[in-house]
Amino acid sequence: MNILVVDDEKEIADLIDIYLKNEGFNVYKYYNSKNVLKDIENLKIDLAILDIMMPDIDGLSLCSKIRKKYTFPIIFVTAKVESIDKINGLSIGADDYITKPFMPLELVARVKAQLRRFKTYNKSNIETDIIDFRGIVINNKTHEFFYNDQKINLTPIEFKILWYLCLNRGNVVTTDELFKNAWDEKYYKLDNNTIMVHIRHLREKMKDTGKNPKYILTIWGVGYKIEK
Repeated sequence: MNILVVDDEKEIADLIDIYLKNEGFNVYKYYNSKNVLKDIENLKIDLAILDIMMPDIDGLSLCSKIRKKYTFPIIFVTAKVESIDKINGLSIGADDYITKPFMPLELVARVKAQLRRFKTYNKSNIETDIIDFRGIVINNKTHEFFYNDQKINLTPIEFKILWYLCLNRGNVVTTDELFKNAWDEKYYKLDNNTIMVHIRHLREKMKDTGKNPKYILTIWGVGYKIEK
């Protein structure tokens, strides 16, 4: 998933960048607001982390401009602690607020919580019946899968894994997410081999290679991804 980080304190922005990337997120980092609005249409942002006190366009103004077009979660990270600042930030569209200094792991936890909340409340906007792209046609109602116009039979677990990867195409899906979605159970590291076996079977049925896959990519240490 793509996270926008805008903070004129380079050390803070770089620290956030490191921790988010360690969690498998793709980070677009800016040290000022000048180019954000120009670039944002091409970035496909899932969540933004904005500093309030910046020299050109402050975070409150940037948040207000973003909210005119985008609904993704916004978290303010700032040294300002007055209640009125928090109220102003939330009133113009921010979803959360954390003050400096902060624990990086707390910020990561808040990022994940906001993404879960946003995904839950926006399920109605997600394609829920048929996904059709790059030779793949997968129907969640009939549980049918067509690859290059050829129907391929999948086991129920294989279908759930492929559907979830297609539904989140373009983003990395963790092994944890795949396991919980396919089995509705808590993931344990011992189950990693189970996911790997099902991914291998999917690749075999799609005549995709594990060494140079065209569809299901392995993101080592994180999970899997299907490109858009």
